[in-house]
Amino acid sequence: MSDNLKILVVDDEPDAVNYLTAIFQDNGYDTITASDGKQALDIARSQMPALITLDLSMPEESGVRAYRNIKSDPGLKQIPVIIITAVGDSMKNFINKLKVIPEPEGFMSKPIIPDELMKMTADILSQ
Repeated sequence: MSDNLKILVVDDEPDAVNYLTAIFQDNGYDTITASDGKQALDIARSQMPALITLDLSMPEESGVRAYRNIKSDPGLKQIPVIIITAVGDSMKNFINKLKVIPEPEGFMSKPIIPDELMKMTADILSQ
């Protein structure tokens, strides 16, 4: 159980946001949402979630830039991030090669398998 930890779900597709929000809420987490990287950064600063799920392909500010901004911000860099994307392993390899920012705490390709997401979330939050 989550003890009502808050998770920020970031995705520009409303169906993906609704799906992820339902999974987290069904497992006892509170959720907040953002539809692009800029909004995600603002919400993360004001709400300080326990974890962020982040899509990479978004308008306004991409997930890659948002991830870099989160991990470069002294007030946010400790928040674990799970990258959730349809882009796949090539993007995971690209992010892992960026030496100026740490690798994400989790990476998951769409379509999401709820049990795998919940296991990854629990593992990350228990560290």
